[in-house]
Amino acid sequence: MKKILLLILTFYIFSVKAQKSFYSEYQAGYTLDYKSSNLPNAKSERTTFILLMNDKESYFKSMNVHVGDSLKYYKKIKIMGDLEKDYKTLYNYDCEYPENIGTTAAKIYVTSPISEAYVSYEEPNNLNWKLVNEFKKIGNTNCQKAVATKYGRNWIAFFNPKIPLNFGPYKFNNLPGLIVELYDDKDDFHYKLYSFKKRKGVCPFANLYKNVKPAKKEKVYQWRKDSFVDTDFSEILDNADPETIRQLNRNSRKLYEQYNPIELKVN
Repeated sequence: MKKILLLILTFYIFSVKAQKSFYSEYQAGYTLDYKSSNLPNAKSERTTFILLMNDKESYFKSMNVHVGDSLKYYKKIKIMGDLEKDYKTLYNYDCEYPENIGTTAAKIYVTSPISEAYVSYEEPNNLNWKLVNEFKKIGNTNCQKAVATKYGRNWIAFFNPKIPLNFGPYKFNNLPGLIVELYDDKDDFHYKLYSFKKRKGVCPFANLYKNVKPAKKEKVYQWRKDSFVDTDFSEILDNADPETIRQLNRNSRKLYEQYNPIELKVN
């Protein structure tokens, strides 16, 4: 992801913002413990996300990206046009999962940076859960279990029926209560709710990605693969010796082979 951030900085500097706001009535915070590598001894890392909701739709994004967007929107940080300085400025607001995900009853909308562009796609909101007569006490509430198979993984969720919002982390939703815990059966990805509160008002910087190009989801996934496999570091690094360039290019391809995405399948 750090490589992608460097690649898109020049594009970012000269683009025109197309801001999208979101009216929120509730706000939730989630931790995600994830394994980005498919190696057997892969270590888990942690990041956080924010989920904005009203009765009809939700908006999910990285907390790092959310904070960075807030600072950019209110002009607390500035993009100066100096590639090295701007990279250092934005590094703290980078994330392994930079997608902005909007959810409605019918569809899921995703906006994401890919290489030197921003792309968007939509998919039907057709997740089918099976409710299980099993409960787990989370906080002060008995939360019910539900299971589903989606994106090539088997998922387990626990939802809070006392919070009648049918949303949750990432693209997961459509349960009779807010999802407070979600993980796959290999525990490669494990979301947990850590905060929930009422938050009435408009978030004016919900989506600051700009010059977004619509595409089919299958194309977006192919472009993401190409951003690893086809990157030539000789076009990025000046004055680097040929052996260093070759090693970086090999490492980029190796990283893709070891990459463990949330979605193993498109659907």
